[in-house]
Amino acid sequence: MELGLTIPLQRHLRCKPPLYGTEPDLRFCWDLHVIRLRGSSSLLAVHCFSRYAFVRYAPGPGQWAGLPGLFRTGLQDSLSAAGFAAPQIERYLHQAGTAQLTRTHGRRAVAFLNRAWDDVLLCDLCLDPAGEAQPLIDHAVNTRPGRCAGSSEIGTGLARIAALLASL
Repeated sequence: MELGLTIPLQRHLRCKPPLYGTEPDLRFCWDLHVIRLRGSSSLLAVHCFSRYAFVRYAPGPGQWAGLPGLFRTGLQDSLSAAGFAAPQIERYLHQAGTAQLTRTHGRRAVAFLNRAWDDVLLCDLCLDPAGEAQPLIDHAVNTRPGRCAGSSEIGTGLARIAALLASL
């Protein structure tokens, strides 16, 4: 699995730019970005293939240092809150393989990430500052119709990730 880091996230982590990814299957690629929500640095992860997105609100410095673990926990929490069964989630994670940090997956994927960011900001009132997981924001963003890199049709991130998980 490839986790593409935006330039702002690379700066936030104070890391050197990673190498470009080599994964040809966008089903196993995510782009990660640092966003400000109510003044706190938060993680936005967007699936390149489906535009499914999730937010982790205000993770601590130690969590940022272990970004692949932060991502994995966030993905599991988000998919579980969306109603997916643990075996489906684990099957996806197993097939995706070990997380590798890369650069983002191209202009088109970043354009969809920026659209998801706009959608998150529109849902600011759904933010629960008491927890990192943000199931209300995730649901609101993932049920908005839009386009994605994996399909030319208009659809929702939730429907697309459901079809992907069912196909594995």
